[in-house]
Amino acid sequence: MQKIIFATGNAGKMREIRMILSDLRIQGSPAEILSMKEAGIIEDIEENGRSFVENAVIKAKAAANAPGGQGAVVLADDSGLEIDYLNKEPGIYSARYLGEDTSYHEKNGNLLKRLEGVPLKERTARFVCAIACVLPDGQVLTEQATVEGWIGYEEKGANGFGYDPIFIVPAYERSTAELTEEEKNEISHRGKALRAMKEQIERYYEK
Repeated sequence: MQKIIFATGNAGKMREIRMILSDLRIQGSPAEILSMKEAGIIEDIEENGRSFVENAVIKAKAAANAPGGQGAVVLADDSGLEIDYLNKEPGIYSARYLGEDTSYHEKNGNLLKRLEGVPLKERTARFVCAIACVLPDGQVLTEQATVEGWIGYEEKGANGFGYDPIFIVPAYERSTAELTEEEKNEISHRGKALRAMKEQIERYYEK
């Protein structure tokens, strides 16, 4: 069984990834999807890229070259929230916004405060997700996807994580934290990017 290691320690993200990649087949067999910790990779990765794609590639390469990563298909993502009114902040610094140890409830509260009095038409935003994949032969694949929406006026919902409670999806007129996992995975930036990457991986192994 081919191992697929995803370079994250985020339990919520791993749950999404396993759902989205549940039907991935490599040479006809299902893949074993592991987090870095489950694969025994202990790596402090510095994300110093200038874009979501660059950061995803940095993480994927670091995990692929670490003990425990060799011979596996290694995936990594860099994702974040871009708010147009705030010059696309927090952007690539979404996870580090206000400090990595700051809760997302505090991060969300700060963004909502900065948007006080801003009308709905100017609260446009998007989630961005870049996925990088390092194959066992060293080849690097990338994908990027977005989901457009706007920033609400308060946190709503308990199903998501991160900035989900303040991001409103137009098709549902609900926050991504109010959607079911199935609804979210269908329209999310990570869902779109992972499905596109899954197709690339399957094509690679069909050669």
